[in-house]
Amino acid sequence: MTGGNRMNGKERLVAALNHRQPDRVPVDFGSTAVTGIHAGAVHRLRLALTGDANWRVKVIEPYQMLGEIDEALRERLGVDVIGQTPRKNLFGFEGKGWKPFSLFDGTPVLVAEDFNTTQDVNGDLLIYPEGDVSAPPSGRMPKGFYFFDALIRQPPIDEDRLDPADNLEEFGLFSEEDVQWYREQAAELDAGEPTGVILSMPGTAFGDIALVPAPWMKHPKGIRDIEEWYVSTAIRKDYVRAIFEKQCEIGLKNLETLIGVFGDRVQAVNLTGTDFGTQRGLFISPDTYRELFKPFHKRVNDLVHARSGWKTFMHSCGAVAELIPDFIEAGFDILNPVQCSAEGMDAHRLKKEFGKQLTFWGGGANTQQTLQFGTPDEVYRECRERIDIFGEGGGFVFNTVHNVQALTPTENMLAMFKALKDNAGL
Repeated sequence: MTGGNRMNGKERLVAALNHRQPDRVPVDFGSTAVTGIHAGAVHRLRLALTGDANWRVKVIEPYQMLGEIDEALRERLGVDVIGQTPRKNLFGFEGKGWKPFSLFDGTPVLVAEDFNTTQDVNGDLLIYPEGDVSAPPSGRMPKGFYFFDALIRQPPIDEDRLDPADNLEEFGLFSEEDVQWYREQAAELDAGEPTGVILSMPGTAFGDIALVPAPWMKHPKGIRDIEEWYVSTAIRKDYVRAIFEKQCEIGLKNLETLIGVFGDRVQAVNLTGTDFGTQRGLFISPDTYRELFKPFHKRVNDLVHARSGWKTFMHSCGAVAELIPDFIEAGFDILNPVQCSAEGMDAHRLKKEFGKQLTFWGGGANTQQTLQFGTPDEVYRECRERIDIFGEGGGFVFNTVHNVQALTPTENMLAMFKALKDNAGL
């Protein structure tokens, strides 16, 4: 610990991940694409805390329009974790050359130079892979809305000519440019203050439905329709397995590269965002998970644990309690977003049954109900309750149940952060 028995962000995260009681619960907002805050909400939160009306929040993840939690805001909110992300985003361009942009509601933000859009006859916003407006658009934001939906560009399927290689176009070994990007990020970590770090690993999210349409690619081939992909996990298992096999081979090599680049600068790695649950039950059968996904999850987790001290993070929405023992057997150390409102996901039960084996990263506030539609007092009480339940003995990183949405009342966000500060005695 550091002065006065107060931990820094890195120490706090390490303690929690190793199921030791930290000086307070570590907090994450903005480190990954599944633990962020919409840019419009960040704008209002920052304005309330700093009074700086001229500041424009950077949209660092344009698919969901997530806003940057900058250093000054992290300090005010008590955020302990930062993220290391791939060089390019979900639409295939880098976060650089920032330019002004306004959301449909007029909120001023900054977007990357290749964030290029047009409007269709309905006023919907269309965005393009790699920022190339001569290519077919790959995302649509309906007029008046707050984030993009992927546009399905599914070529006609010829069962006799289906080739797993078509669904593997996006997977490859890191280029030298990619590796240099990560080296620069590692150097920035060395130059900064000690903080918790999570790496978002590209290429190891087997079957993540957000990635299937490949919105970063100009002309994706293979199975790219969401419904067709889910059907394929049932009727084309050999095809899907062939994709996963080659994807895993490439992912393991890239993981070895990043373990060499970052070493102990990183404490956790986000390996997958594939959803296995709905609000009321599993999205797939346990047998399908065990047959099609678990072997590859285990191979990736085994490499991380053998070659580094990192903890492995998986994101899966919904009622996944039945699969948690399988997640643990596959080697995952961290479960996110901990959707306590889903069937069978009671916070007390999860902590009692799995709290010694898993770190719960999320679950601190219900973004579907309480945070969005409750009163500040209700938000405060729920947050304090979740901290008490999940935080005992470590094994908890505070975040909400998935990303904080655009229209979340500012007073409710402030109530959430007040609960965190009061719990820490600040």
